[in-house]
Amino acid sequence: MDHLGIREFFGYCIGGCFAGKLMERASNRVIAAVFCQTVGHRPENPTVMYRHSKENWVPDFMKRRPDVSMDTIEKYLHNLYAVQPDFLYSVSRDFIKNCRTPMLVLPDDVRGHPLQTSIDVASLAPNAEITVFPWKEPEELRQRTINRVRSFLKAHVPMRAAAQ
Repeated sequence: MDHLGIREFFGYCIGGCFAGKLMERASNRVIAAVFCQTVGHRPENPTVMYRHSKENWVPDFMKRRPDVSMDTIEKYLHNLYAVQPDFLYSVSRDFIKNCRTPMLVLPDDVRGHPLQTSIDVASLAPNAEITVFPWKEPEELRQRTINRVRSFLKAHVPMRAAAQ
């Protein structure tokens, strides 16, 4: 964002992990965040994200980047999914509990997007809202959820940006 000259911005991410890390690193710059399909740790299946990564994106990545060793990829996956194997992978429960940034959580419940993680984020964060689950179907409900995201983001536009 610095390179682009952007001082304040919204965080929106499939997974929420990246939005959480942005809020941690630039708390005075992230105005609001949408956690769409929050990625998180599954205690009942603790290696699911590690395995999913190795099976899905690692093979193509290695074809495109033969200069990156499997050892480097293994270290990356370990640091991403095993160093902080609770909750969001990127930030702690304490951070979310003390984070004042407004958040809207759109839960999911598939292997990498456990419903409980979304519920935990929405329950812990003092300025969090959560949508219904499931929200993708029927189409009318999906459209209402999209409109809710738009309304949420519009409600958090900084005053100086809204005035321009």
